[in-house]
Amino acid sequence: MNNIEEIQAPIRQEMADFEIKFRDSMKSNVMLLDKIMNFIVKRKGKQVRPMFVFLTAGTVGTISEATYRGAALIELLHTATLVHDDVVDASNYRRGFFSINALWKNKIAVLVGDYLLSKGMLLSVENEDFDLLKIVSTAVREIIEGELLQAEKARRLDITEEVYYEVIRQKTASLINSCCGVGASSAGADVKTVEKMRLFGEKVGIAFQIKDDLFDYGDAEIGKPVGIDIKEKKMTLPLIYALNQATWRDKRRIIYIIKNQSEKSSKVKEVIEFVKQSGGIDYAIEAMHQFHQEANQILCTFPDSTYKQSLSRLVSFTIEREK
Repeated sequence: MNNIEEIQAPIRQEMADFEIKFRDSMKSNVMLLDKIMNFIVKRKGKQVRPMFVFLTAGTVGTISEATYRGAALIELLHTATLVHDDVVDASNYRRGFFSINALWKNKIAVLVGDYLLSKGMLLSVENEDFDLLKIVSTAVREIIEGELLQAEKARRLDITEEVYYEVIRQKTASLINSCCGVGASSAGADVKTVEKMRLFGEKVGIAFQIKDDLFDYGDAEIGKPVGIDIKEKKMTLPLIYALNQATWRDKRRIIYIIKNQSEKSSKVKEVIEFVKQSGGIDYAIEAMHQFHQEANQILCTFPDSTYKQSLSRLVSFTIEREK
């Protein structure tokens, strides 16, 4: 199993410096805002997104001041989307902590999300990082489009594999795609190389999301409860495949359960069992490995370095993770 501390080794100093710079970029003159910004900084997870930025920059060129700003821009804009997400979902928790809307109410949470967005934009505009701003703003637009496409399809439960991939490409993969694009651009890479790294990030992001889908059917104690996607009527790859293989009668029965009985845990178990019996899990695992392989093929075209080795291991880490 890849260890996050070992993966971080080539950029340990950069990550430590980034944390200080990021804290500074979050400072404000309003006491309430400062309190909330401190709360956000304290809740940070494994810092996988900045790691993708720095390792990509090191793989294609030289880490620069623009790399730090690019990583901060992604963190600011991504955090803003999460804060707004929790308001939309009326969610009281985020990674085991209370969400901002739970502690400070919706109005303040929405304003904080807006504040983070403007902070990110100003950081880029003041330093004339227009290429980085374009990459990250495109990702934010795609995340929102993906969320809305998923919401539209959840009502009818008629999602095809093609639509599923479009949703996750926008919702999840666009963020890792932008991390890799920002890393490459900040290191002075040409347009072709930036695009190649963005495609690499997209493949990683899709594999990452399929892994997340598989957790819904697992027995491990993980960050989200088993069956939560089914309860939320989300059509994931194992379920889409299973429904495509099913008889007309079984398909109608399973869709009826998801639409009308997904609150009952016995019924959720029935859906999980149906997916397992239909080979949906194996099919999704195979697809995940395929995207992982395609990402590695792109990475192989770059010269060898400790950054590239760590980037490859970071990809494996996101796919082998247990939560």
